[in-house]
Amino acid sequence: MSDSEYKIPDQKELEKELNEYLGKKYGDRIRLVVPMLFPKHQTEEVSKEEKEPGGGKGKIHFDLKPEELEAYLNDYVIRQEDAKEILATKVCTHFNSIQFTEMTQGRSRYEGVGRIKNNILMIGPTGVGKTYLIKLIAKKIGVPFVKGDATKFSETGYVGGDVEDLIRDLVYEANGDTELAQYGIIYIDEIDKIASSNNLVGPDVSRTGVQRGLLKPMEETEIDLKVPHDPISQLEAIEQYRKSGKREKKTINTKHILFIMSGAFTGLEEMIKKRAHREGMGFGAEIHSKTEGAEYLKEVKAEDLITYGFESEFIGRLPVVAVFEKLEVEDLYAILKNPNNPITLGKKKDFKAYGIDIQFEDEALYEIAVRAGEEKTGARGLVSAVEKVLLKYEKRLPSTDIRKFVVTPAVVENPDRELEQLLRDPTNPEMLTQFEALRSREEKTVKESILSRETEYEKRYGVVFPESRIDLVAHRVIEKGYDVNTAFEEVVKVQRQAEELERDFERKLGISLRFNDEAIDRIIEIIFSEDRKGTTLFSRLSKDYEYGLELIREKTGQKEFTMPREAVDDPEGYLNRMIRDIYSRQSDQRLEGKG
Repeated sequence: MSDSEYKIPDQKELEKELNEYLGKKYGDRIRLVVPMLFPKHQTEEVSKEEKEPGGGKGKIHFDLKPEELEAYLNDYVIRQEDAKEILATKVCTHFNSIQFTEMTQGRSRYEGVGRIKNNILMIGPTGVGKTYLIKLIAKKIGVPFVKGDATKFSETGYVGGDVEDLIRDLVYEANGDTELAQYGIIYIDEIDKIASSNNLVGPDVSRTGVQRGLLKPMEETEIDLKVPHDPISQLEAIEQYRKSGKREKKTINTKHILFIMSGAFTGLEEMIKKRAHREGMGFGAEIHSKTEGAEYLKEVKAEDLITYGFESEFIGRLPVVAVFEKLEVEDLYAILKNPNNPITLGKKKDFKAYGIDIQFEDEALYEIAVRAGEEKTGARGLVSAVEKVLLKYEKRLPSTDIRKFVVTPAVVENPDRELEQLLRDPTNPEMLTQFEALRSREEKTVKESILSRETEYEKRYGVVFPESRIDLVAHRVIEKGYDVNTAFEEVVKVQRQAEELERDFERKLGISLRFNDEAIDRIIEIIFSEDRKGTTLFSRLSKDYEYGLELIREKTGQKEFTMPREAVDDPEGYLNRMIRDIYSRQSDQRLEGKG
């Protein structure tokens, strides 16, 4: 596209165009007066190096390995082993390959030529964790993430700017950092909805148009970040020109943006069956029972997806396919039993917002799973089933003094009756005893789960956790309704702050300061109990320690100090006792010398 198409309008043209836009939207109530623009005398175009995201310097720092990412996903997602393996492997390979390519950039004139990006297609019924998995991955690796629905595109016919808007949204998610945005993930759900219908006479232009609109971004193209019909973009262009005098065309390259598509693909299984039946006709044909039907999706080929309604060019840009399995009742129960599951954790947080703690009996969780299974919507049915059971409790209990209750099978079976019983006898000793037993067991279960994977957590966070620290993590999970990784991250953050304080003393004062494990545990307890970030506590400890330790060093020459729990609870008293002991010993030594 030539530069003339991006010609900066003069003041009158700009004022007229913007006022026409505002008039259509707001009537005659608003008019805009554009001030005179005086660009600097610097009209040269932006250099190619300046325009390219990053200017040749990579910004991605990625060191995850497939097994590490898969282990992280296993913390949250039940079953779907094949899909987790594929996603963890291909996502890690994608970002590690980008990093490696940037390290070797310029060494080969053919670098990247013909390379196919590992865009991913996920196939599986609703509620099996497709979107959840991608959100977990994006959160873990820390890249910009945008989610869009293909149904939105199909409603607009030919896509136009809609697909490109997803790219621009990546820049927004990256806080305007185009260099970071070019390493983002775009996730498009309901992709099966843009498959052209096989029962139409003639081409289904609206849906094939959407597919074609995605072809270039999925491979590599330059997307203009300025939208010609957007007055805000034009104002930004004017402001940029006024400041620098440069006519800058801001673009983002999609070469490294990973596209992940997903859909339920209803009816695809039958197409695969027919194809398999044709291929297996004759005396040597393998006979499949109806119960094996779910396995057919794992045999999906490009030709099946083309038959389903996708263009071959589109499918060619999705070389990696991950198939998700349908969830049965036992799987739904396992989800509810998972200490990291967002369903019971979310519901506990809902009640904790009112100062109410709830516990679930295992039998109650199984009954909820059975009811969710009847809805045929996978894990989404769990949310609906839990809400049906607890909605009236959530309404009534905040207005009472009840602060603890147990969700039993009877509560699941007849919520109304059990709610009235709880309101009549809120301090039932049997119920309260049961609550404490379930809470204690839950904390023990969380701790056992952590200990069984202790080496993995230590590798993941680069920190050795004594058992007392693991107790704190387990307690935090139960107390706040956090998932295990969130609780670990909080603990690790406090440990890092303690290490930073130790380094500050070494760097500024030449004093080697170390907290022992009991002291670290106490610091974590204090910060957790006060629900604050810890900055205030460490600042206070630093001030309290500085004068006392310097005084001790001057008197004794001692430069190494190990701080116990007492030095955290009462730093002033602890240091005063140390100083008194020093003076006392020195006084005794003087008396002995005189004697």
